[in-house]
Amino acid sequence: MNYIKSAVLILSIITGAACKNETKQTAEENSEVTITTKKEEKMKILFVLTSHDKLGDTGKKTGFWVEEFANPYYTLLDKGAEITIATPNGGAAPIDPSSDSPDAATADTDRFNDDAEAKERIANTKKLSDMNPDDFDAVFYPGGHGPLWDLANDEASIALIETFNKQKKPIAFVCHAPAALKSVKDVDGKTPLVKGKKVTGFTNSEEAAVGLTDVVPFLVEDMLSENGGIYSKIEDWGAYAIQDGNLITGQNPASSEKVAEKLLEALK
Repeated sequence: MNYIKSAVLILSIITGAACKNETKQTAEENSEVTITTKKEEKMKILFVLTSHDKLGDTGKKTGFWVEEFANPYYTLLDKGAEITIATPNGGAAPIDPSSDSPDAATADTDRFNDDAEAKERIANTKKLSDMNPDDFDAVFYPGGHGPLWDLANDEASIALIETFNKQKKPIAFVCHAPAALKSVKDVDGKTPLVKGKKVTGFTNSEEAAVGLTDVVPFLVEDMLSENGGIYSKIEDWGAYAIQDGNLITGQNPASSEKVAEKLLEALK
């Protein structure tokens, strides 16, 4: 009788140990699956374009600059990023006609012009006020003169950038797009976001070169400096981008690739 009791006890211990090992193994397997899934998640990036298409009182059209959209778009898309495109008004984002001319053509603009899906997305952008920063890993603003008129003062854009910054997510701008930082505050809600930070953007001399100094509502270089940014630049039309923490800025259209590279690196 004692022998039977001992046998039962031993079997119970063995069974319990086996169950524990199986539970531990299952937990480890589940952990591995979770880790693998997390690694395979796509980068989710929000692109914010202008809705403004009037170049001051000139009677000419403006909008976003194709190269400043196309190069970062394909650089990030080719790395597996999931990109959402939004504008203040939603719907079609206006293209600056000057950026769609043969003189402004690059390999990326050519690719865009042959990309029916990308064109469809530009024609049907999301409304910026409907975007939730929690749904994205980073935000990128292409330039063109349009942002000087709408994104510089758009409350939804201002709030969105401030939230991305509070979440310490990358925020990137190229050429005229730093105009969107004009009224953006840092995490204290009072200090200009760019104050004390290294920044760049379209230069005063580049604006003079295109003959629009007296047309635009403000000069990007002046605004960044007046808001306390540590502004720097290189020669006109040279490729130059700078990063300070999660803030990435580029000087002009030629700087789009460098901004995209820094944004990609910041997301690793």
